[in-house]
This record gives sequence, structure tokens and C-alpha cells, in this order.
Amino acid sequence: MEKKTGNLIIISAPSGAGKTTICKAVLNRFRNMEFSVSHTTRKLRGSEKEGIDYHFISEAKFNKKTKNGEWAEWAKVHGNYYGTSAKLLDNGLALGKNILLDIDVQGAKQIIKKYPNSILVFIMPPSLSVLKKRLEQRAVDSSEVIKSRIKNAKQEIMHKDFYNHCIVNDSLDFAVDELVAILEKYNG
Repeated sequence: MEKKTGNLIIISAPSGAGKTTICKAVLNRFRNMEFSVSHTTRKLRGSEKEGIDYHFISEAKFNKKTKNGEWAEWAKVHGNYYGTSAKLLDNGLALGKNILLDIDVQGAKQIIKKYPNSILVFIMPPSLSVLKKRLEQRAVDSSEVIKSRIKNAKQEIMHKDFYNHCIVNDSLDFAVDELVAILEKYNG
């Protein structure tokens, strides 16, 4: 009997659109799904935990891994480096696990070249004004950073048609249910 390889599910969204919250809710509904914890050079925020939210590493270590070809994708976003371990993806998929990635548009475009059967889902905010309000309510970024994130959001939204699926996060419960329904089609 041939062993089935897992699915790679890529979730992208502008900062503040709710992708992290949606990903956490979806992971609770699927037993055979793992979250790919990215590496980053940015500083720990609030209640984040090493190895749970990100693997926090120095820029020197990140650059060494880049030089060694250890990333399935990597990018510099908002002044910090982010990368996904190729070894983690390859090992998980070979074991038949479904792997959920929370990555930006740049990363998704890199991943699809190496993993062409990936499931691509873009999470949209209801509007840019709602997105701005969400970013302000998080109270973790300065007004300059929020302006930069809104500017980046406009650019990211222009790439939504690159994705197989697009979900507008107007209601968290509806957005989660919609993503679950999409993923059940691939697991059925």
C-alpha cells in the first residue's frame, strides 16, 4: 500500500487581517495537521513563546542558514528576516502530515515553485479602514509602523488572485468555517 504524502497549506494575509487567529482555530479542528513554525530575526512580542510562535534567531544565524540553503522560503519583511525550514516541510509531508504555513505573499511565491501542489489561501480584511483599526487595537506598533503595514497590505492584496482561495475575514467564525470547508475538500 502506497503511503499518502501530506498537503502543504499556505495561508497569507496582510498584517492584522486575522490569519494567526484563523490558523490556530483551524489547527484545533484537524488532528493530522501541523503548524510550521517559522524562524525570524525579529524580537519576541508580548505573550509569544520561542518554538511556539516563532523560532527567534540572530541575523548571523539566519544568514548562515540562508547560505547553506536550509530555507524552503525566506524573505525580509518589515525590516526583519523570516524563513521556513525545508527539512521540516519535507520530513512532515513524507510522513503524510498536513502542514499549515502562515507566510507572506513573497514566501508563498517561493514555496509554490518547490511545492507546486500546495493549497494557497489568502485572508482578506473587510476593508483597509477595518484593518487599520485592528492594527491600532493590537497596540504593539507605532503609528509609523501601522502606516507601513497598511501600505504593504495594499501591495499584498494586489496578489490575492495568485491564491487558489480567498476568504474575507468579516466574521472570525465564518472565516474559520470557510477555511475548514476548503481543507476538508483536500482531505476527503
